[in-house]
Amino acid sequence: MKRYDVSMTIHQDMQVYKNISSKKPIFKVVSDFTTGDYHETNITMNVHTGTHMDFPLHMIKDGDTSTTLDLNRMIGTVKVFDLTSLDDAIDKEAVESLPIAMHDNVFFKTKNSFSESFESNFVYIKHDAADYLAALHLNIIGVDGLGIERDQQTHPTHKALMRVDTYIIEGLRLKNIEPGIYYMYALPLKIDGMDALPMRVILEDV
Repeated sequence: MKRYDVSMTIHQDMQVYKNISSKKPIFKVVSDFTTGDYHETNITMNVHTGTHMDFPLHMIKDGDTSTTLDLNRMIGTVKVFDLTSLDDAIDKEAVESLPIAMHDNVFFKTKNSFSESFESNFVYIKHDAADYLAALHLNIIGVDGLGIERDQQTHPTHKALMRVDTYIIEGLRLKNIEPGIYYMYALPLKIDGMDALPMRVILEDV
């Protein structure tokens, strides 16, 4: 049985949304063997760093936070779809022909997975595709961009999915993943009251 880590590695020079320098994680050694007999490091990091899960508060005033997370929903089968032929966006036409069923977990593999630097024209999910997918009440939808949408005023993609309680995962690394069905372990850090949580996502052959 083969397992695949489809999470981003967190490091000080990693890609961050829109290359905003203040979003890059900061590592500070607070004790080393010149000051004592142990080594410790502090990390200052945005909760949307790397592979992470969004919660409604991110886009909806007074929306739910990480406190409402149902961990039972984060483990199960997931369908990985190859959409690497798309240059700009995932629209309704691109998803309505896919074998996606009600309440599925789905990951979309795009050209985003092949770049380790932030691309301003990353592939995103358009609002018409989001509306179509929201009607299927997906459990989880995962993308390999650091955002599920790009330059859409009022963030309709996020909101359409959040309003039907679809969990959103951003920042997956799917370069080496073939399309198909896998067993998924998508485990966020356990922090209350957050608008997002960093996470580790592992896929397993079934």
